[in-house]
Amino acid sequence: MNFASRYIKRNINYPAFISEPLAENLGIVVIIPCYDEPDILSTINSLVACQAPVQDVEVLVVVNQSELSSPELERQNTLTIQALKDWGKENKQAFFKLHILVPPPFRKKHAGAGLARKTGMDEAVRRFAALDRPQGLLISLDADTTVDPNYFVEIEKHFQQSANDVGATIRFQHRMDELTDEAHRQGMQLYETYLHYYKQAMAFTGFPQPIYTVGSAFAVCVDAYVKQGGMNRKQAGEDFYFLHKLAQLGSIGEINQTCVYPSARISHRVPFGTGPVLRKWMEGDERLRLTYNFQAFQHLKQLFDKLPEIYQSSDLELIGLIRQLPLSLISFLKADDFESSLQEIRSNASRLDSFQKRFYGYFNAFKILKFLNFAHPAFYPWQDLHEANRQLKVAEH
Repeated sequence: MNFASRYIKRNINYPAFISEPLAENLGIVVIIPCYDEPDILSTINSLVACQAPVQDVEVLVVVNQSELSSPELERQNTLTIQALKDWGKENKQAFFKLHILVPPPFRKKHAGAGLARKTGMDEAVRRFAALDRPQGLLISLDADTTVDPNYFVEIEKHFQQSANDVGATIRFQHRMDELTDEAHRQGMQLYETYLHYYKQAMAFTGFPQPIYTVGSAFAVCVDAYVKQGGMNRKQAGEDFYFLHKLAQLGSIGEINQTCVYPSARISHRVPFGTGPVLRKWMEGDERLRLTYNFQAFQHLKQLFDKLPEIYQSSDLELIGLIRQLPLSLISFLKADDFESSLQEIRSNASRLDSFQKRFYGYFNAFKILKFLNFAHPAFYPWQDLHEANRQLKVAEH
């Protein structure tokens, strides 16, 4: 049995999509979900223009649709498949092998980005398992995204230099230069500002793994992918859930020496994320201007700063420490049955560092999001994004 045998047996339902033999030096597989995508070749041409890494590369495009997809969408997918086949014939000298995966139509219950990404990543697991290569890299990209020419070499270099990282996020910048509508551009700038604000505010609290969660901008080691149970089947937000779950396995690095450029377009493809947020904005929904109040993150920092005291406190002292917290947190912790969870964490930790690791396993990124949604607007008014960001910058210095 190798590193992925059990995962493949338990988690992969499809027969292998790729029958072609493997390159002995395969070290990187790029996975691109592709759904109703007229411009996939821009992404493929962006990849082929890159400097080749030392290891061999495969690019897996998962052309997918739902059992409920319209005839128009099916026609677009047929055109996409043909365009990719033609590209493959015309670019036999490319430094990567292009594979087109066409799964049967997804059931409506699960159809979406998560299952498409999972289908491609699971096929990549099979490829690396056949070579027994647990250090292989899976790179997640989107079908409307371009990359810098040093994309592959910088990702390869990062994992060579940071061998303990289970994954890494990659710098991203939405392509606003292609937008002609000023309102659209403004909405996209607000959304990107929000992504940076949320990640930096998480870092400000002292949370140990503040990360960006953009589906087109991360890489993961295949053995870590397998250990944490693979990609989920969420119809959107699969990147957030996957990466924060992965972060509980080990450190996630940040690759800033290269950049990916997602499209800034308006989309109907997924229920939430960049496209739907922008669509609502263009329809007159002004909520992009508002965000989680920075005070909520300041109050979370008060809790996280108390962890050494909480670890050393008696049961009676613990009650007093919790009472010192802001009312929003007291209310949330009570609703979440915090004290009984804390007792279990403390009783299983013999040192402060192991206590903190267990604590953040419990009070993880999902719990923080749950707290923020619990506390807004009941305890904190939604705040102007630029004002919240300004307060964060002042507090950081």
